[in-house]
Amino acid sequence: MGIPVKLEVFEGPLDLLLHLIDKNKINIYDIPIALITEQYMEYINAMQEQDLDIMSEFLVMAATLLRIKSKMLLPIEETEEEEVLDPRQELVERLLEYKMYKYASLELRDRQLDADRLIFKKSTLPPELLNYKEEVHPEELLSDLTLAKLNTIFQSVIKKQSEKIDPVRSKFGKIEKEDVNLPKKMRYVQEYGLSHKRFSFRRLLEAQHDKMEVVVTFLCILELMKLGRIRTMQEEIFDDIQIEYLAEDIIDIDESQIA
Repeated sequence: MGIPVKLEVFEGPLDLLLHLIDKNKINIYDIPIALITEQYMEYINAMQEQDLDIMSEFLVMAATLLRIKSKMLLPIEETEEEEVLDPRQELVERLLEYKMYKYASLELRDRQLDADRLIFKKSTLPPELLNYKEEVHPEELLSDLTLAKLNTIFQSVIKKQSEKIDPVRSKFGKIEKEDVNLPKKMRYVQEYGLSHKRFSFRRLLEAQHDKMEVVVTFLCILELMKLGRIRTMQEEIFDDIQIEYLAEDIIDIDESQIA
């Protein structure tokens, strides 16, 4: 009485070949055809597949392996004009292509399984709530969230200014610069806003020459927000903050007026 042997199920001849290559830890670019053909034929002989269509695919691959094996046994005639092609090249290309599609199918299967665990619920909100848009009051422009976002950009620009300093040349000496004039910078920001109308907060800060100018410009932005002459907005989270200049003129502001 024969001992029943349970064979692994493969999707096709290429799937079986990949299994044999992985099992024997073989380099797919240098397949020992004799060994793989022998093991492949052992599996074919042990198969008891009744589906002739599936069985025929395995037999065609067996014939291909035998043909490659016979080519590799023949002596190679090297010529200077023609490059000798490896008989295994076409098989390797087919295996690599099959392996790529197999891994892609496994990835898609995992995503499908993850998607099956998700449940979507249709919106049940009444139309009056869906169309509702909350009014924004000018005093809310200086809320903690807006200031936090402004401060994040401000700190990143300050860091860039620090990185511009040459660590060697900065020790040669210190050149004193004239202090930044706050009223002049306030007028500069207003002129910039009046000419651009809508501009990037980050680009405005990056256009300054040093840390002091960045700090003073930042103070000017906060003061103009408080006066309601500009409005800040951010379309998406982590997007750059856009500034809209609301006024149609430029006013002179003294340092004593800035809190």
